Amino acid sequence: MDAEPDARERSMARWTAAGSVGYVAGPLLVAVAVVGGLGWRGLLLLLALPAVPLALAVRPHSAEKSSTDWRGFVSALRNREVLRRLALLEAADLMLDVFYSFLALYFVDVAGARPVEAAFAVAVWTGAGLAGDVLLLAVLRRVDGSAYLRASALAVLALYPAFLVVPSLPAKLALLALLGLLNAGWYALPKAALYDALPGRSGTAVAVGGAAGLVGSAVPAVLGALAGTIGLGSTMWLLLLAPVAPLVGVRSRR
Repeated sequence: MDAEPDARERSMARWTAAGSVGYVAGPLLVAVAVVGGLGWRGLLLLLALPAVPLALAVRPHSAEKSSTDWRGFVSALRNREVLRRLALLEAADLMLDVFYSFLALYFVDVAGARPVEAAFAVAVWTGAGLAGDVLLLAVLRRVDGSAYLRASALAVLALYPAFLVVPSLPAKLALLALLGLLNAGWYALPKAALYDALPGRSGTAVAVGGAAGLVGSAVPAVLGALAGTIGLGSTMWLLLLAPVAPLVGVRSRR
């Protein structure tokens, strides 16, 4: 982030795409290991073996010791621009990890799908997310990140209500795939913008992002409690805040 400031969006997009590969491949590897009799413990051991030569190949380097910049951390949390970008990052997560955490339950309890169909819906979501993250790398070569974010948010604002109200399961799956494609970059681009707000202070950006993540981690619990009161179907409408936030808070670049 500090070495190539002009490439922050593309760098974060590559980072996210790499994570999406593991997001999709991990469950598949576990399933294959269980079916093949290896089990998840054997799989973890098998995956750990290649890490040994990688760890040995890393060359340690000396670095000057520095004290924790608490003043910089507190100052960043008082910065309106930093807070705006943290808010966008957490709002976007409503349509990412928060939506994912309720997805299978929604398909079973609200859409009336069987467990195997709900599992397929999760696979559709993760697969579409991987495809979207890969395609985003090509999109960012031609389109400004903030313009793409606003355009994709507008599309999600139209498609997500359709996903919630359509009764047909195949139609829901089709709309789910589109949503998985369209929310590509909703983590990478706001995260890159956070680094832009703190140039040359990537450590502080990581710290304030972690602090905001701790606050955001309470959101699924709050929504779960609310779903127990008003129902999961009604609670899912609150996730519309995710596409609204970029339309309100993302500024175009000159």
